[in-house]
Amino acid sequence: MRRFTHEELVAQRLQPSALASTPRHPITVIVQDVRSRYNVGSIFRSADAFRIHELILCGYTPSPPSTEISKTALGSELTVPYRHVRDIHQALDDVENAGWKTFALELATPSTEISKLTPSHFPLALILGNELEGVSADVLERCKGSLHIPMHGVKHSLNVAVAAGIAMYEAVRQMP
Repeated sequence: MRRFTHEELVAQRLQPSALASTPRHPITVIVQDVRSRYNVGSIFRSADAFRIHELILCGYTPSPPSTEISKTALGSELTVPYRHVRDIHQALDDVENAGWKTFALELATPSTEISKLTPSHFPLALILGNELEGVSADVLERCKGSLHIPMHGVKHSLNVAVAAGIAMYEAVRQMP
């Protein structure tokens, strides 16, 4: 076994010039009131890795340009379509009116394990909440449902950026 060289990795990666003509996965990620610019940058990086449709930053979630976001995004803030919508309910109206199904990534009941997504969940608008308080109650009420990542240890949650990466991976994997 050997590691790929940097040159080999660059040769096989999607080139920015081809990105505009490459279809994106029917997954939009809505980020509600996440404070950490480093978490936001990490979410951008995962959103690029899984070629999601769009990232919508809501409330006081910071948006580029930002040194801290760029530090963890590593340029993905330039390759992921995003917008900042101050009022999350406006963002939800936008995606719902466009036919997207809204699901919170949240510890709630009832909830569906993220690995059990079906074609009926797509196009998927996945809502991520604040690092401490999660998705707000008024937003949860509007969602079609809740999705969760099974926990097997002592702690019952993950860092929001880590959870976002896992959820995006699993959503792409389960996509119709």
